[in-house]
Amino acid sequence: MGKKLCGTNYPLSIAFIVVNEFCERFSYYGMRAVLTLYFVNYLHWDRDLSTAIYHAFTSLCYFTPVLGALIADSWLGKFKTIIYLSIVYVIGHVVKSVGAIPTVGDTSMHIALSMVGLILIAFGTGGIKPCVAAFGGDQFEPEQTRKFFSIFYMAINAGSVLSMIVTPILRGDVKCFGDDCYALAFGVPAVLMVAALVVFISGSGMYKKVPPEGNILMDVCKCIGFAIKNRFRSSKHDVKRKHWLDWAEEKYSKRLIQEIKMVLRVLTLYLPLPMFWALFDQQGSRWTLQATRMNMAMVRVYLSAIRMLNALLILIFVPIFDFIIYPLVGLCRVNITMTKWWQTFIYLSHIHQLFPGRYPSVKCEAPTGVFSNLDLGLLDFGASYTFILKKVSRFEDVMANNVNIAWQIPQYVLITVGEVMFSVTGLEFSYSQAPANMKSVLQAGWLLTVAFGNVIVLIVAEGGGLEQWAEFVLFACLLVAVCIIFSIMAYFYTYVDPSQLDKLYQQDAAKGESEDELKMTEKMTKL
Repeated sequence: MGKKLCGTNYPLSIAFIVVNEFCERFSYYGMRAVLTLYFVNYLHWDRDLSTAIYHAFTSLCYFTPVLGALIADSWLGKFKTIIYLSIVYVIGHVVKSVGAIPTVGDTSMHIALSMVGLILIAFGTGGIKPCVAAFGGDQFEPEQTRKFFSIFYMAINAGSVLSMIVTPILRGDVKCFGDDCYALAFGVPAVLMVAALVVFISGSGMYKKVPPEGNILMDVCKCIGFAIKNRFRSSKHDVKRKHWLDWAEEKYSKRLIQEIKMVLRVLTLYLPLPMFWALFDQQGSRWTLQATRMNMAMVRVYLSAIRMLNALLILIFVPIFDFIIYPLVGLCRVNITMTKWWQTFIYLSHIHQLFPGRYPSVKCEAPTGVFSNLDLGLLDFGASYTFILKKVSRFEDVMANNVNIAWQIPQYVLITVGEVMFSVTGLEFSYSQAPANMKSVLQAGWLLTVAFGNVIVLIVAEGGGLEQWAEFVLFACLLVAVCIIFSIMAYFYTYVDPSQLDKLYQQDAAKGESEDELKMTEKMTKL
């Protein structure tokens, strides 16, 4: 029996994994919290290009988990994969921070370093994503996995909350090189990633390490290819098969075929899910830009810190759902499966405005003289003004925005409630429905839904040419359609227990060995 965490039935090793995840998520979300503003204000890109690059980066972060899962399940194992790709992650953060130092080269150099840094970060964070979740699940007994994934998700969002408070302050309040200190805002997350790596390595002796079982993904691809080839080569006289994968039985084991069927059924269920993430990840692009155009007269906050609302609300809602809502549903004897929790998707309202400021004493230097103590009154950002200095007259060329940023709070509350039911359940579902040798692969499949969600935003932002309000309406309508489709798919999904698969094939193997021994005994008797 391994050591237990004080006061709980959890293995002590989980403390190192949770702290590692906290630091890593601080690192990632801290960098990402100021990324869009860095593109707009530092690199001077327009809003559409900034949105496109932001979502291209986020999408790459969620495509690379397939690579990490392949390396972990087929070659290095989860533990070594996490360590090696974390080193790549750290290097990416360092390069990104150097790219934000004004004295290092010109704009082209800053862009080049930023892109190289972001690519390395994407490979690092994406590569370890499926491994950390699955590695943490390996430390627990099957009945404890729901609690683990709740704790794991709370660690993610605790790191996110803290990072979204700290990095905007480092960017805005600390000045370096005469301007906002993006180099420091990106440098602190790099330090946290180093801490994450050190903490994870410190718990090495306590982890339960499941060894890799060969190139399982390659075996899966070959088996699928062989089944398709055999299916099309078959004649009318061949025996009918219940499933098209059964055509691979001539070459591959029944167990592998059954495991592939399990994985494909789950991946099919994932097909509608990217639309949720298409809306969710706009918090870092469209919603941040939306906040810069809203009125902050009553609620003074940092523009990038408004996004911490989501992570903060998750820390509140996860315990509420775990200790109140889910138990109450259980007491009512209502059988709500994991797929049914997913069916709560989010319908969002979007409002665009900006914040005001009062300018009672302004000094202006003009060719005709210096004008001091000019009272310009209350100026609203989002508006455009013309001032005639001789008479100090003011004309409002463009009407000011006056919708308060507090109106963003309901949309954050709604999307957070949906995320708690959707994401925590999705992580647990991906782990529980995966065969033992494909857990990282299926975790990667879950993360791919996030990648494709960001691709959808990228296409709409760059190719749609829609007004912002029309774009939001489009996403809301698409999500309604997807929710209906997913509800139908989830209704027909049948749950499986991978552990029963192990027992079944162990019994078959034992039976086969007994039959072989019996035949050998009969032969010896005849002799």
